[in-house]
Amino acid sequence: MARPAGRSDMDETVLEMLDRNADHAETFDTRFEGLEHEQHPDAVTVCCSDSRVLQDHLWGNDEPGHLFTCGNIGNRVVQRTGAGPRVSGDVLYPLAHTNTDVAVVVGHTGCGAVTATYDKLTDGSAEPPGIEHCLDLLAPGLESGVDRLPAGLSREDAVNHLVEYNVDRQVEFLLDSDDVPESVQVVGAVYDFQDAYDGKRGEVHVINVDGETDPDALRAAHPEIDSRVQRRWTY
Repeated sequence: MARPAGRSDMDETVLEMLDRNADHAETFDTRFEGLEHEQHPDAVTVCCSDSRVLQDHLWGNDEPGHLFTCGNIGNRVVQRTGAGPRVSGDVLYPLAHTNTDVAVVVGHTGCGAVTATYDKLTDGSAEPPGIEHCLDLLAPGLESGVDRLPAGLSREDAVNHLVEYNVDRQVEFLLDSDDVPESVQVVGAVYDFQDAYDGKRGEVHVINVDGETDPDALRAAHPEIDSRVQRRWTY
């Protein structure tokens, strides 16, 4: 049902978005050749839908067809089904249907969904039902992380430790799923805009590759990304 008429003019934000889209269409008009009817993205990325995380831009991507980008609060790969928790169809689709063989789970510092789940687990804080549904998908994985947090952490540090822990749990869920082909490489990373890691704001730090989380082991196994491997919490 349409809302009662209450505004005579389109919101300025929408007008600005449409203006920017016109510029986008002018630039991208010729970039869809060969993609009109099919796609074969090189990777699927699962990012938090936080407005500060520009999901394609953080990879410098302006190439249609290159990345299959999923976004939700808490960069979750899990959804509820009648058969129990399963890999979300948003994430699974390219792995099952477009020959995509790389999945990258990207958490970020200061994640609001991780913060809200931390509050839910530690003091019972409640959210509206739609948000609660999302937090309930994160909570089973984060509960053990809350119990393992080092003593004396500030709230901000506790959340950023759990950001890594959440990425690890999402990677683990993908690796354990029979629906995800064994040929798929699964990478976990954290996007930092809080100076929580050594490096520039906006850098992506690799924390997990196919379930390996030890930084020294990761650097030894993947020397080509030596400088990009960094963790705050090795538990």
